[in-house]
Amino acid sequence: MTESLSDSPLAAQLKDEQDRRRKLSGLALERPAETRIFTVSNQKGGVGKTTSTVNLSAALADQGFNVLVIDIDPQGNASTALGIPHSADTDSIYDVLIDDLSLADVVADCPDVDGLSVVPATIHLAGAEIELVSLVAREQRLQRALEEYFRHRESQGQERLDYVFIDCPPSLGLLTVNAFVAAQEVLIPIQCEYYALEGLSQLLNNIHMIQKHLNPVLRVSTILLTMYDGRTNLASQVVSEVKEHFAEEVLSSKIPRSVRIAEAPSYQQSVISYDRSSSGALAYLEAAAEIVKRSN
Repeated sequence: MTESLSDSPLAAQLKDEQDRRRKLSGLALERPAETRIFTVSNQKGGVGKTTSTVNLSAALADQGFNVLVIDIDPQGNASTALGIPHSADTDSIYDVLIDDLSLADVVADCPDVDGLSVVPATIHLAGAEIELVSLVAREQRLQRALEEYFRHRESQGQERLDYVFIDCPPSLGLLTVNAFVAAQEVLIPIQCEYYALEGLSQLLNNIHMIQKHLNPVLRVSTILLTMYDGRTNLASQVVSEVKEHFAEEVLSSKIPRSVRIAEAPSYQQSVISYDRSSSGALAYLEAAAEIVKRSN
């Protein structure tokens, strides 16, 4: 018997997305009581760390929140994806960490997302790990720069930031330690593929060491499942395994494998700006809303 169009998997998917968009548009999202600072980290590469930083921050700004992205990955991919110049002669987070330049002097507004600003990374960060070793308070330099920037915004009559996302390199050096010390929350993207939890115990051990010695308020608050393909048994198994270990932290929103998400950075845009109607944009908007609701 021939399957009618209305009963097809595509029709079911379209109806599901329509229902989810309707539910999302009806949500009232409140500002957090104070600025929430996230470090987005996973020592395993290729898990959607920078992609999630870029798209969650854009999704939150899209909902009217004031958002800052700090790119401390020497590759500067978050800067690229948000359309922020970051050539070698650009003042960047490197100058803040090494030369005590103010964050206010390096912050740039994202050209296509109101309410979203970015502290860019440049290639100079590649040598920053070595240069930081000899500096005073080397682990607290980002934290102090952020606190000074908050005071600067207040003195200038600017609105308080609602969310700060720090995009880390996939390693645990002094750059990532600075991010952990500056943040209150850790967001860990986990891809729904083989070896999804590989290396995660080491990351959690490192976070525990930071909590013990440098930042007692730091906690893993959010686990985001990425590269999800609901057609595979493997994806379902990974979801179950992650929920078994992180029942409270894992978001119900899952980020699907998406051509639009992959394409957006090449146009120096988030997927929210590039194709708001895509399933990837919807998933990040839902994940962002879930993060907001968890603070209230």
